[in-house]
Amino acid sequence: MRILALVPGGIGDQILFFPTLDDLKKSYPESQIDVIVEPRSKGAYRVCKSVQDVLAYDFKDANSLADWGNLLGIMRDREYEAVISLGQRWTVGLLLWLTGIPKRVGYAGNGAIFLTNPIPLKTEQYAAQMYHDLLPGMDVVTPFPGLSINVPKADIDWAEAEQKLLGVSESGYVLIHGGSSELAQIKGIDKIYPTNYWQEIITELQQKQPNLPVVVVKGPEDGTWVNEITQLCPDVKVVMPGDIGKLAAMIAAANLMLCTDSAPMHLAVAVGTYTIALFGPTKPEKLLPKSDRVIAVKSPTGKMSDISPQDVLNKIWGGEG
Repeated sequence: MRILALVPGGIGDQILFFPTLDDLKKSYPESQIDVIVEPRSKGAYRVCKSVQDVLAYDFKDANSLADWGNLLGIMRDREYEAVISLGQRWTVGLLLWLTGIPKRVGYAGNGAIFLTNPIPLKTEQYAAQMYHDLLPGMDVVTPFPGLSINVPKADIDWAEAEQKLLGVSESGYVLIHGGSSELAQIKGIDKIYPTNYWQEIITELQQKQPNLPVVVVKGPEDGTWVNEITQLCPDVKVVMPGDIGKLAAMIAAANLMLCTDSAPMHLAVAVGTYTIALFGPTKPEKLLPKSDRVIAVKSPTGKMSDISPQDVLNKIWGGEG
């Protein structure tokens, strides 16, 4: 069976969709599963073992009829037998109908008339569980397994070598990711925690745990934030993973992950690293599972700057903040 999944959204959305893809592959082990994702998200599939081909299409761009036509042609040429879609716009439903794919699974809503198997959308739950709800439309009924990823051995080897270079392979380390995606910044979504607050947290960590180094992640869009942190806290170490697999391997080896609502947060959940995540306007109950391995610190006002460093420190030291 050839199966296609349409998964708009960023890298975090892809990671949250991995359990659905993995259970789909387990149920149809001989199937070929392809995905269509936004160009910014292709890299996520380095840590997904269930997908064969990753095709790029910018769902959020102002697509012309020619763009839609090209996408339709690709989908028709590959002769898929089933398609599962996270897209809820009626235009996506129409596109799926025009492909002629026999089984079309998606959420009940504006485009449901074009689907063969519409599934009720239950938004008030963990997003990964909400995506997993689509599987009965593919005749797959299985409990939600939680997030997991498949980190390539080469990336684990890179991370181990990097830990030696940083001098943290024996001591362990606290890993911090405080950046935000360029798209979130363009949209004005408040996901940046003030650097002077991070300074306060890092300073207390270094005072109370002087033998546990602090490492900050510098991704492609984190340059400004990391530069400010290293000026305020010159003793922190910096790691620059080249892709999501290497980042996941560094997260997996950390004693503690401190982060904001971001793709690295989902990676931390997937690899089981103890995580404290800071939330501004977004809702932790929709983006984190119920687990004793992950703690959310939610702003009382929806603004990141209204999370006090002491609240975060209380969670680190096991108190009530």
